[in-house]
Amino acid sequence: MTRVLVVEDDENLRLAVTAELTRGGADVRAAGSLAAADAMLTSGGADCVVFDRMLPDGDAAGYVGRRRQGGWTTPVLFLTARDTVADVVAGFEHGADDYLVKPFAMAELVARVGNLVRRGGAARPAVLRQADLELNGPRRQARRAGVLLGLTAKEFAVLEHLMSRPGQAVSRTELIDHCWDTSADPMSNVVDVVVRRLRAKLGPPELVHTVRGRGYRFAPEAGS
Repeated sequence: MTRVLVVEDDENLRLAVTAELTRGGADVRAAGSLAAADAMLTSGGADCVVFDRMLPDGDAAGYVGRRRQGGWTTPVLFLTARDTVADVVAGFEHGADDYLVKPFAMAELVARVGNLVRRGGAARPAVLRQADLELNGPRRQARRAGVLLGLTAKEFAVLEHLMSRPGQAVSRTELIDHCWDTSADPMSNVVDVVVRRLRAKLGPPELVHTVRGRGYRFAPEAGS
């Protein structure tokens, strides 16, 4: 059974979210503060954590960021009323895997949590290295030949997924399943757009190769 921790200081919302996730088949625990959440995660862990951004004892983004730096890989979804682009970007930069703005539909929350759990799978190494490229998951940083690359959250997610399967062809559908939320259209060209931008930022020699009719492959050498 999927274990979900809900961290929300609004009691009514906390109870409602807990009830909805439980109806969806999850084993749900709940906390009203970062301190309580930290104690629960230390004692039992979770397959996914749903955090309200602003809690009585601090901003959950800072807490998640600190844990990411220590190698914590549990999927995180932020619930928040802070809906500016800067707020959303800050959430992802601190290690969020998904972001849902209040008010929201409970059905969407359940779907997003389920998607995060499916994507979570086995924990990846904190740092991926291939050729002269280094990807630091907890810090959400990518460096090539020691130079920091300014990747967006989607570019980072796509690169991380491809690097975790070196030499393997990864379909566009798989990339959408693992790197986009449930609203993404699998028939659109969003993957191709992100890969094109990613290639430009990675520079030569090329690391992300097109596999005709199948998708993309990460390989330091074109023929590998």
